[in-house]
Amino acid sequence: MIKKDVRKIYKQKRVDLSATERLKLDDLLLIQLQRLSFDDSVQLVMSFWPLENHGEMNMHLYTRYLEHAIPEIKIAFPVTDPSACKMHAILVSDETEFVENKYGITEPAEGEEIEPQDIDLVFVPLLAFDKKGYRVGYGKGYYDRFLEQCREDVITVGFSYFEAIDKIDDTHQFDVPLNYCITPHKIYEF
Repeated sequence: MIKKDVRKIYKQKRVDLSATERLKLDDLLLIQLQRLSFDDSVQLVMSFWPLENHGEMNMHLYTRYLEHAIPEIKIAFPVTDPSACKMHAILVSDETEFVENKYGITEPAEGEEIEPQDIDLVFVPLLAFDKKGYRVGYGKGYYDRFLEQCREDVITVGFSYFEAIDKIDDTHQFDVPLNYCITPHKIYEF
């Protein structure tokens, strides 16, 4: 299946889930995340603010879990620069003010920019993924370009309410596969 078709199908599948179903699935995803053990080398994670209108999973739940499991961990969130088709990681804290950009994405209003090479773990948004760890996002390539700037050993984790599809037919050389994808019933490792 090609990305365009996957994107259309899985956007709809997510939106079709009821709020009650999503709450249950979010809890199951958290249980699966707790099965992954990250050692002390994970000190800086980049998460993201979920897009409610796209039925994204509750990333705050997973970020808070990491803050509890690794008390010294630092959290960054992305800020997009559409004019340059780039994304920057901004360090956040409990005092960080978040604002919605013109595309409806909630981002830190300001903060210290973090170099991509300093990030140990990235939670990567996706609509669907395949059995080789390739994902279908929203189609702008921000994350693939950002991940190319990260260290080779950065850990990438995706979350999906649905299991892997067999294959995304139109992956290309710039697509960066995930290390893990967590679903309500399984952890895929690539």
